[in-house]
Amino acid sequence: MLKAMRERLERKDEGFTLIELMVVVLIIGILLAIAIPTFLGARKRAQDKQAQSNIRNALTAEKTFYTDNQAYTETAADLQAIEPSLVYTNAPTTAQAWNREVGVSLSVSGSTDAVCIGAKSKSGTVFLLFDIATGTDAGTYYAKDTSCPTNASAPSGWSKSGW
Repeated sequence: MLKAMRERLERKDEGFTLIELMVVVLIIGILLAIAIPTFLGARKRAQDKQAQSNIRNALTAEKTFYTDNQAYTETAADLQAIEPSLVYTNAPTTAQAWNREVGVSLSVSGSTDAVCIGAKSKSGTVFLLFDIATGTDAGTYYAKDTSCPTNASAPSGWSKSGW
């Protein structure tokens, strides 16, 4: 008995057993199953925040133009001179028509005192901001996955607190 134990101790079996390797692979798989959805969620949130930031920067450019001219503008060249880092286009008529992943689309809703600014994030969500400069409904309104209002009054279903 002592001899068998001594032989076993003297044998220098190096390496891992198949079961030990399988346990390590299983642990790595579990960690990946947890990490990948978290990473993808963070990526989507970052893409959405980029679109929202572009819209806010475009609104700042619009407000700068409004301060100088007492009217919002739909002209991309006017805004490009104020904020050249954004790409400006005309706003589509429906939420499904938003196909731009970068840039900011503009629409003055039949009034020079109201502007709708929107962008589609790379995650596919359309973010809109509607600003009314004067009147009883004056303020900034926020919405997702919809289309710009057709008149210069407070749009129903839009939030004043953010997206």
